[in-house]
Amino acid sequence: MQTSMTTTAFELQGFRVVKTFGVVRGIIVRSRSIFGTIGAGLQTLVGGNITILTNLCEKTRQDALEQAITHAQELGGNAIIGLRYDATEIMQGVTEVLCYGTAVLVEPHLPAN
Repeated sequence: MQTSMTTTAFELQGFRVVKTFGVVRGIIVRSRSIFGTIGAGLQTLVGGNITILTNLCEKTRQDALEQAITHAQELGGNAIIGLRYDATEIMQGVTEVLCYGTAVLVEPHLPAN
């Protein structure tokens, strides 16, 4: 499944839902390494975007999305609608990122003649 077959909306433009499989999710729990923490601390001294943490967050979200896509495919889905992310700090320096949505089977919507 390509990421273009995922959407935060409850319908996928150009397609119609023919079957719903239910909630799918991808969960990643990450901590910062000591090197990442030191590097981020140094970046805060000059201000601006803290690229070390931005990259870690982006990688974590991507991994969670990939897990959700895999889960959807295992159920028989070819798309995910209502896609959302949530993040929770479990303990200092340890964050859970959850990506979830509804796995569906879609087919191209054919225009009426």
